[in-house]
Amino acid sequence: MSDRETKKLRQGFTTGTAAAAAVKAALVYLFTKQVPGSVKINLLNDQILDILVDSVSPHNGLVRAVVVKDAGDDPDITHRARIGAVVGLTDDPGMVQIAGGKGVGLVTKPGLEVPPGEPAINPGPRKMIRESALQVLNTYHSNAGVSAEIFVENGEALAEKTLNRRLGIEGGLSILGTTGLVKPLSHEAYTATIRSAMSVARACGCDHVVLTTGRRSERFSQTFFTDLYELHPEAFIQIGDFFGMSMECLAENKIPNATLAVFFGKALKMAQGFAHTHAAKSDLTMDWLSDVVKEETGNNTLTREVLNANTARHAFGMLWPGYPRVLEKVGAAMIRAAERFCPAPCRFRAIIYDFQGVVAFDSHENEHKHN
Repeated sequence: MSDRETKKLRQGFTTGTAAAAAVKAALVYLFTKQVPGSVKINLLNDQILDILVDSVSPHNGLVRAVVVKDAGDDPDITHRARIGAVVGLTDDPGMVQIAGGKGVGLVTKPGLEVPPGEPAINPGPRKMIRESALQVLNTYHSNAGVSAEIFVENGEALAEKTLNRRLGIEGGLSILGTTGLVKPLSHEAYTATIRSAMSVARACGCDHVVLTTGRRSERFSQTFFTDLYELHPEAFIQIGDFFGMSMECLAENKIPNATLAVFFGKALKMAQGFAHTHAAKSDLTMDWLSDVVKEETGNNTLTREVLNANTARHAFGMLWPGYPRVLEKVGAAMIRAAERFCPAPCRFRAIIYDFQGVVAFDSHENEHKHN
């Protein structure tokens, strides 16, 4: 994607920004009895964003406000989610009490930014909510405090489409955000999930994690490892395309053992040392693989066929099961790349699946064979 195309992409805002805006809109109504069309929110990166308000109405002696979350041109599961707050005044001057309502998840496992038993409203959003509430109190010279219950309409159903339950967040979505903005193509939500998953794995006592790139490779891995020995459910972490960043997370969490369990296409990208293993760079991949084939087999015809293969899957069909040494080379290169990205000691294992979930290469088997 060119710089020009990237610049055209529209930024959005986080669930945390939406929650803060709902609280502010409700408070403005409490003091003025007028529904604001929008409210200005101070983001955590010192920017100010004008957020449209969807609705504000009296609610059992309190005020209920809703903001529609806009993820910009980087839509995720929370894009267009209706995030709101039920807000009232209290007798505790300057105190802002924040609770989780319907559709906001409850933290049940250690290792996240919020302790077990608390609503899944992260520290960044809590800060924005407090600051937004205090701004309104100051504007109207009020000595009151504020109670705010954050909710997400349909949050329970939306959460089923996320990895929240794996992280120990039950019953709804998380209220997230490190800056308040969603940058297009930043994949901020996915990388935040990986960081949280690693932290939860460590807090649950996992000294071995199994890193996969998607649901299929994870499903195969859960079956494979259940047959061998028992691992915590938290030990299975989907890293998507974020190879380099995930290796850094391993080091940050001091996790001593990790298995990379992937299909051949991702294995090739990892072996070449790409920090991000998106489907781009396929020509380079076949160049690299054909060099390995030539070196391991000396078969010029096979080398040429691999070089001209349409996809990694196509090439895999030419190489397995007939040329196991090529897969060994790919697996060894995966481990070397992982060690380069991981700035702390970690013992890596590489597994490459065929497309039916059969293990085509396992570096542990390989070690035993050569020892």
